[in-house]
Amino acid sequence: MEKTITQENFESTYTDEIEVARIDKFVCDEMARQIHRYIKAMSGSKQIMLKFEESMAGMSVEEKEVVIARYIDLNRKAISGLDLKIVLARAMANYCDTFAYLIRLVNDKRKMAFYIDRMKQKYLQFHEVYESDGHFGMKDSHGRVLLSPVYDFLRTCYVYVDDLKSLPVIAQKDGKMGLVMPDGHDTVVADFVYDDISLRDESPYFEAVRDGQTGVIGADGSFTAL
Repeated sequence: MEKTITQENFESTYTDEIEVARIDKFVCDEMARQIHRYIKAMSGSKQIMLKFEESMAGMSVEEKEVVIARYIDLNRKAISGLDLKIVLARAMANYCDTFAYLIRLVNDKRKMAFYIDRMKQKYLQFHEVYESDGHFGMKDSHGRVLLSPVYDFLRTCYVYVDDLKSLPVIAQKDGKMGLVMPDGHDTVVADFVYDDISLRDESPYFEAVRDGQTGVIGADGSFTAL
């Protein structure tokens, strides 16, 4: 009796491990190029592009997938308008040694669906803000709590031209603003003593108002008046 093909058993039963590994590698290369193009378009800075690429130098494919997914989560405009089928077709073209084989892969609807789903699982891992008892917290794409639901307000800092840098989240607690890291430990970077905090385009990335005085918050959480 012929075994029914499902999306769940397709990978283990009907795919070649070498094919999957190589296409994963070429997809990763294409996604890295997309980030490269995005940084160039947003900032025009060759230095930032090189820093991004240097950050991933020497990493395995699996490690690169993680950092690219994390970058996309914090820079979601990087994939605005991106057609995953085009990314996959380019990866398949790099894998195939003949045009006929490429056409066969692209026309295999089940295999295309398998790889597109695989790409989404690897690269589209978005965190979310959630509410509990009138307060807000943050979870990652797997449901792990990044910030406890104890805040009146949360604003993720999307850094459109940065190179894998983690920035804290702007949060409000008991009517005052502060900065916390979404690290699962609610690590406070800047105490909740500010009337307002906004994001700047360059380092130091946070401008704040405290007791009527405007200044910037450094990476160590210190406040410097402007």
